[in-house]
Amino acid sequence: MSSLEAKVSEAIRDIPDFPKPGILFKDITPILEDHQLTAEVTDGLIKPFENMQIDAVLGIESRGFFWGLLMAQKLKVPFIPVRKEGKLPYKTLKHEYDLEYGSAVIEVHEDAIKEGSKVLIHDDLLATGGTASAAASLVQKRQAEVAGFSFLVILNFLKGTDVLKPISPQIHSIVEY
Repeated sequence: MSSLEAKVSEAIRDIPDFPKPGILFKDITPILEDHQLTAEVTDGLIKPFENMQIDAVLGIESRGFFWGLLMAQKLKVPFIPVRKEGKLPYKTLKHEYDLEYGSAVIEVHEDAIKEGSKVLIHDDLLATGGTASAAASLVQKRQAEVAGFSFLVILNFLKGTDVLKPISPQIHSIVEY
């Protein structure tokens, strides 16, 4: 276990039965209370992608915004927010998908993803892969390429990486459970 992985694992707080009974929620917000750890996490998330051409970082609402924006700033590329339906003010592209506990629709501004660009998708946690796969569909609808996926946490037992590997083999995280 790397030093960063140990620090992040120690900082993550487990919340039982949230958002519904039987789910053990991994709360990453304690990391945000430590500005030094937040900076280390940002660097750790970027490291696997440093030698790749990344044209934009797409962050998934809402916890994907925390580090997605920081990563985009460090990489000196645009940040693209993907939000739940009805939250973006301009014309949007939509994608409907199934979640572990329901279904959802996500959107991106139709002009945010440039055709032919290489987009890094970031979210805080990978579970079954539904949300990240849906975000990848939005990227592909714009004839852009998914350069890779970045997560703070991957829950391996839910096999989300199996869903994402056909889209991009570049799937990285700081912590895995």
